[in-house]
Amino acid sequence: MVRNMRSCLLLAGLTAVSGVASADDDGGTRCAGLPSYAALKSALIAAVQAETSGLDFQMWGTIVDRDGVVCAVAFSGADRGSQWPGSRVISAQKANTANAFGLDGLALSTADLYSAVQPGGSLYGLQHSNPVDTDAAYGGSPSAYGTAHDPMVGRRIGGVNVFGGGLGLYNTGHKIVGAVGVSGDTSCADHMIAWRVRANLGFDHLGTVVAGPAKLFAGDPTHPDNIIYDITPNPAGGTGVSASGFGHPTCLNVASPSTLPPVSQ
Repeated sequence: MVRNMRSCLLLAGLTAVSGVASADDDGGTRCAGLPSYAALKSALIAAVQAETSGLDFQMWGTIVDRDGVVCAVAFSGADRGSQWPGSRVISAQKANTANAFGLDGLALSTADLYSAVQPGGSLYGLQHSNPVDTDAAYGGSPSAYGTAHDPMVGRRIGGVNVFGGGLGLYNTGHKIVGAVGVSGDTSCADHMIAWRVRANLGFDHLGTVVAGPAKLFAGDPTHPDNIIYDITPNPAGGTGVSASGFGHPTCLNVASPSTLPPVSQ
């Protein structure tokens, strides 16, 4: 019985190791053609420096592929403690959300989802679907978080986040190939920084052929999946009403979304 028990434990251990290696290898193959860790970190640092809205905090950023596999995780500060630690997983959730609910012909930023998921909204309950894989989110050594060897890389993170900071990545053929998510400041500033990161990476080719709520309902054709500030406060309290159905609340030190660079053709 002891021999059998040892054999079972050995087999379980080999299976676990094999599963992790397989996930990492899969991530490396799947992420070919998407921005590298170095590209994400450089784009994130530049975006944080360029954006003046929000609280001027440092940020986490994550890229996922079209299947929601994490390709890269980076931070903009001096070390992994220079940003809110909790924002690492939130940035991955945002990337997963923008990818999971984006299409070649319709881009939805996470900012666009806020009003739609409130009680009575057209997508109420969406935020409770597709839960985070906690093993992928919190596994491995924290010393590797935000490095090229972040334990989330090669894993499907899951999660749905419904405030600003997640955007689909579109290649030169106007095809969605994944998404980027950032977190670490106000949700409004997160959106602005994510937009600049996507532009810096050169994966903002929505042109005039990819629609989004801002293009359809806010008269903003050059920023189709931009954040929309059209929520009218409810005098009785609670959630206000968004004229478009895709509005996002304003934040501290908010900037006009029209100041963001237009998407590429």
